[in-house]
Order: sequence, then C-alpha cells, then structure tokens
Amino acid sequence: MSGRDWRSFGRFHTKLYRLLGGRFVGSLGAGRKVLLLTTTGRKSGLARTLPLIFMAHEGRYIVYASNGGQESPPAWWLNLCANPEASVQIGTRSESVVARALSKAEYDSVWPKAAAYNSHWRGYRQNVKREIPLVALEPRP
Repeated sequence: MSGRDWRSFGRFHTKLYRLLGGRFVGSLGAGRKVLLLTTTGRKSGLARTLPLIFMAHEGRYIVYASNGGQESPPAWWLNLCANPEASVQIGTRSESVVARALSKAEYDSVWPKAAAYNSHWRGYRQNVKREIPLVALEPRP
C-alpha cells in the first residue's frame, strides 16, 4: 500500500474504532492490541489521531515508531517529540499520557518481549538504517 492508502485506512480504522468502542477492530490477531493515539500536530496545532499496535508493559503502553519500516520517522513520533503530551483510547476508555523514547537500557530490556509480541517490529528493525525508538506512553497521574 502507498502512504496515501495507509492514511486512508488509518482514518477509516479510527472512525470504526470510535464507533464500535474498539470492539472487533481493537486487535489484529495473534494477541496484538490496537489503541488510538491523539497527538498535537507540531506544525498545525491540530489534534491528530491514528490507530497503533501497542504492547502493555509495566503500567505503560509501548509503541514502535517504525513508520511501516520506512527510513523516515512517522509524523506521530515527530509530533510527540515536539509535544509529548497526548491521549490514548483503548476500547471505550480514554486517558492522558506522556510519551518518551525508552533509554538504551530500557530498550535492551524490553526489546525481546516487543519483538516476540509483534514480528513485524522485528522485521522493520532489520530493514532500516535508523534507530527505531520504542516509545513509552505513560499514563498521567
């Protein structure tokens, strides 16, 4: 699929996720779960929402800024670098989060579990030159 096709699919998935409260579209099989991430556009200042596969780990949500295995980082990660405050929707529940890239030590600790959780992440890591961050979305108190 082209970038435009993925964006269209993402918008459709987001609408369906919200309509169904995450039922039927809140997982992608093999135990992989989907959340809706809403960031603030770094240029536009507008809310931007997209579905992402996530892994729950030690009270936070781990996502992978792979951009589908592209050399350039995804816009949502650039938005979070500019403003780490965001929100997630998991099923019908929404919460505020703060995003940060895992440290090298955290990455090394979490990566084996993440690679086992989503084999696509492992493939993306092998096919690009850039360091793809594992991103922690940590619930705000």
